[in-house]
Parts: sequence; structure tokens; C-alpha cells
Amino acid sequence: MGPSGIHLFDRMKGLNILLDEVRVPPNLWARAPRQVSIALTNACDLSCPYCFAPKNPAWLDVDEVIGWLTELDADGCLGVGFGGGEPTLHRGLPDLCQYAAKRTRLAVTFTTHAHRLDDTLIAALFGSVHFVRVSMDGVGNTYEALRGRPFAAFRERMEKLRNLAPFGINFVVNAHTFPDLNAAIELAADVGASEFLLLLEQPSRTRPGVDSSTVSFRQGCVN
Repeated sequence: MGPSGIHLFDRMKGLNILLDEVRVPPNLWARAPRQVSIALTNACDLSCPYCFAPKNPAWLDVDEVIGWLTELDADGCLGVGFGGGEPTLHRGLPDLCQYAAKRTRLAVTFTTHAHRLDDTLIAALFGSVHFVRVSMDGVGNTYEALRGRPFAAFRERMEKLRNLAPFGINFVVNAHTFPDLNAAIELAADVGASEFLLLLEQPSRTRPGVDSSTVSFRQGCVN
């Protein structure tokens, strides 16, 4: 409950209902944000050219994060999203997901490049994750040029995700990936993604991003 009204949330289905016509007294407002993102580490085993994350690896202590999760749950937070860097590089990720899912009422998500999601890690996370967000920039050769990993291996990892939890795709849109947008949407449907989120990279002195000239030149790509 908060200044916006009463927020009903089902962490298993992801259903959100906000009863904004209800006026909640300030003394009953939740003391925590509805959703909190925690960067477990700055480390990442990819070198995407547009990544803004610091490159000096650091790791959060598992016991400290557990304390935060306990406090967030007690103060009315609805969900936690683990990120990075690449959160699957943090050895404590399975333990943290299990704690949050079994000892709190928090919905558990994490954002990943997916390349470390092998059978062993998926088994360790099974039953403790409610949603996964997968980063994908372009398809085929575009993806491989930007991410430096085989696209076929990436698609295989997304197929494995079906055994873990519902998942969505985060698609960075820039001058390189924009032409692949239709193909990316079709792929998302093929692999069973339930969300497709566009993240626009803004042009800068060193990166082209996506600007009006790119969209104008490729205006026939997206129906």
C-alpha cells in the first residue's frame, strides 16, 4: 500500500492490479520501493562496445544481500531483480534466489546474457526464479559482431530457459541492430518469450545509437 493506492501482486503469474481509487493513510504506506534492482557484481565475460557498466570486478557479500532482502520484504517491497555486470558469474546467485523465493514474499528476477545458463545452473535455480530477462542485440552476424559469442549457442540457451521460468528479451536498439528488429521479434515468438523490451541507445560522440536518419533509412524494416 502507498500514496497511489492498494497494489495487488501475484509473484507467480506476474499479475499487477492497482486500486488507485482507494486512499491509503500515510501511516500504512509501504516503506520500501515496489521493485529493487541489485547489481551483484560488475564482472562480465562479454565486452559489448556500448556497455556502460564499470570494468573493475566487485562482488556483493551474500550475507549482506540476504539482510537487504529480509528488510525489503518486511517493509513491503514486491520484487527484486538481480543484475550486474553478469549476475550468473556470482557464485551466490542460486542461494540468493532460493532465499528470496522461499523465505520472503519477493518476486525474483534476474537479467543475463544467458550464455552461462547450462543444465547445472538451471537446475540450481529451478523453483527459485519467477522471471528472467535476456539481453539480445541483433540476430545472427549482428549479434556475433557485437557480443562476440555464437548466435546459435545463444538461441540454444533461450530454449533451455523454458525449463526454468517465463522470460523476456531486452533488445538494445542502435544503428547496427535496428535492421534486425523484425527478425528479432519473430525469434522472440519462436522461442516463447513473453516480453520484448526495446532499449534505445542514444547517439554519442563514439556510438551511433539510433537516430532519425537511421529510422528514416530503414523505415520499411518494421511493419
